[in-house]
Amino acid sequence: MSARDDLARDQAALLAALLADGTPPPGFDERMLAVEARALLNKRRRVNALLDPDTAAELGERYRELFDTWAASNPRKAGTRARADAAAFREWALPSRKRRWFSRR
Repeated sequence: MSARDDLARDQAALLAALLADGTPPPGFDERMLAVEARALLNKRRRVNALLDPDTAAELGERYRELFDTWAASNPRKAGTRARADAAAFREWALPSRKRRWFSRR
């Protein structure tokens, strides 16, 4: 395995620890990774609520818990857009209330 392959493997492990509740890679402070993972989850939830305030409002006090549960098993994939992420959460949380992101004229 080349140094580039090793680096790619280590980066993937770090991302998994931060975004998908993966095992922290060797050499990283688990407590600090947990702090950063929480900050990234909070940011993702906040962006989601900004892009789809109707879902956040409809879920009310349950929004945070439901979003965190969903996000734990649905990490963002490379190349996906925040609006697609918000739509996927809405479909999961409120399957009977799909929303269009645009209006046709």
